[in-house]
Amino acid sequence: MKKNTKKQPKIVIGIIFVTSKANGFVTADGFSEDIEITPKNLGTALHKDEVQVKIIGKFSSGLTHGKVIKILKRAKDIFVGSIEEHNGEYFCIPDDIKCYVDITIDKDNLGLAKAGDKAQIKMILWNDPSKNPVGIVLKVIGKKGDNAVEMQSIALEKGFDTDFPENIIIEANQIKKRECIISKEEIAKRYDMRETLTFTIDPIDAKDFDDAISFKKLGNGNFEIGVHIADVSHYVHLNTVLDIEAERRQFSVYLADRTIPMLPNILSDDLCSLNPHEDKLAFSAIFEINAYGKVYSRIFKKTIINSNHRFSYEDAESTIKDANAQFHFELALLNEIAKKLRAKNFALGAIDFETNEVKVEVDANGKPTKIYYKERLDSHKLVEAFMLLANCEVAEFVFKGHKKQNIRDALIYRIHEMPDREKIHQLGIFLKALGYRLAISKSGRVSSKDINALIQQVSGKTEESLIKTAAMRSMAKAAYSTKNIGHFGLGFQFYTHFTSPIRRYPDLVIHRILASHLSGIKLKDSETANYTRIAQRASDREIAAAEAERESIKLKQVEYMQNFVGNIFDGIISGVTEWGLYIGEINTGAEGMVKFRDLKDDYYTLDEKNYRIVGKKTKKTYALGDKVKFKIIGASIERKALDYQLV
Repeated sequence: MKKNTKKQPKIVIGIIFVTSKANGFVTADGFSEDIEITPKNLGTALHKDEVQVKIIGKFSSGLTHGKVIKILKRAKDIFVGSIEEHNGEYFCIPDDIKCYVDITIDKDNLGLAKAGDKAQIKMILWNDPSKNPVGIVLKVIGKKGDNAVEMQSIALEKGFDTDFPENIIIEANQIKKRECIISKEEIAKRYDMRETLTFTIDPIDAKDFDDAISFKKLGNGNFEIGVHIADVSHYVHLNTVLDIEAERRQFSVYLADRTIPMLPNILSDDLCSLNPHEDKLAFSAIFEINAYGKVYSRIFKKTIINSNHRFSYEDAESTIKDANAQFHFELALLNEIAKKLRAKNFALGAIDFETNEVKVEVDANGKPTKIYYKERLDSHKLVEAFMLLANCEVAEFVFKGHKKQNIRDALIYRIHEMPDREKIHQLGIFLKALGYRLAISKSGRVSSKDINALIQQVSGKTEESLIKTAAMRSMAKAAYSTKNIGHFGLGFQFYTHFTSPIRRYPDLVIHRILASHLSGIKLKDSETANYTRIAQRASDREIAAAEAERESIKLKQVEYMQNFVGNIFDGIISGVTEWGLYIGEINTGAEGMVKFRDLKDDYYTLDEKNYRIVGKKTKKTYALGDKVKFKIIGASIERKALDYQLV
């Protein structure tokens, strides 16, 4: 890496990232590496605050050393945590482990909260790092440890309200009452596809159905395949209270045992949902395709459909395999076309980072009864292939149309940047140590095709998990943006999210843009100027939703595995850090930590570049992806943590 020859500023502004051990790192212009902030120099800075930092020197390691001198903007001031009492003093211990300080609460600000409760609190004052921040209770969630309370706590901590305000429910009910019967005038405006064979394929426990697929054999031997998406934009209009609330939420959140919808259930599960045997309004991408996946034509239309059948993924899979099953011909043929589409995507450079999803089954009280990896079936891949096709075609259609109209930034794209050069460089060194070579250009870039070739090369080998994990960690995160830079991981030049407007706000926006485009209505400057803000918020809230979902699964994994303290399991090392090894149990994915202090056979040091630890005397190594045996020695519901010991 080239040294920065420019004179570095003494005072900089940046976003601070704080670890659970209260170490801070600030990214700032003029510095090629993060500025490190020790706990005593954090001031009152919290994770993701915008801060002003004074440069005070260098560590022996060469890292720049800084001190926070001013908080410019708080990332958040609302937290969820446990109310505790000590010697008559009350305080909140935040669930967010990156909030490294307890929050004091005066008795007058407790409301109805008691020691042992979970509560949502607002930090109202913290300007002296020698004292604890002061807070006020906004909402009592309930008794700590109760399943419903813990799940609600996870959602609220990530900024997702579990209930809708009364005015939102009132508006949703009014829309349902007004629109429960589709008028003849509305039907006349739409392309009527109610006589075309149509079905949905979703998880067995799904309640909202965003998408449906239709199938018709054409006289020329080709097939008409429709991708039909719930027309939420017909019911949720721009700048209504429902729309404002949906934009605020941005996503439905799928916790381990419940869904927190973006729209009230009367819309998401009923009026908008493409339920079987009901006339439904849709926005459709309709393709003429041959048996080899070649697309001859596409049209986008507002439609009315009527789904003939509701498949679960498991039902669809058995129908594909059973020649005597109803709809076998249609599903089996769609599956073959989907395979051809997938093959084309891989030829374009799509990366095959295929992973199985953790599924949690719970009883009526929310107690986990079974946790397992859900197998990726052909039926999953079938639906995915046609949704990808629709998303790509919509993005390309609107992009090229807007280019003709000389309209800039008029779509929210789903983008995925090329990997960071330094991360790719480190990945290349790591792979070389394992005997593999990654084709990296002189400019430090790598193609998605080369990464995919590497993954195929290691498929089935002992080091497959290790290399896949290392490669995934070198990738950027997918995001929403008005700047179309393509999608590196999928290998697409044009890509957007069109297919899930019930559960993703960007998709609803794309429906509105596409409708305007098809109608020849030029978008207003005020509309297009708003898309960048929506894209940024969607990217941020998507991360929060994913974190909430992972937290809920983690909670259930800990709750489930606490029944097996003392038992020995097989696992795979999933993380290597300076404080210990993370190990994921093979069947449930339940991740726990082996602390370095519990490794009694040697003194281990971290080899960060090679994702491993090495014994000082024995030279024994434990590396990312290694299979190991471990014993569960502790489980904490409160910390959502499992403690493991290597056997």
